[in-house]
Amino acid sequence: MRRKPDLLWVLVILFSLGVVTTGYTQSLWDRQADTAVSESQQS
Repeated sequence: MRRKPDLLWVLVILFSLGVVTTGYTQSLWDRQADTAVSESQQS
């Protein structure tokens, strides 16, 4: 019975890392899209 809380904490940590990574990549994609739009408007 001692392993179940450990497995739960591992799943919680993995889930939170996934959320943070998704948010970070989403912000990077938004920045790249903004720079691509501004570059295409300048030329």
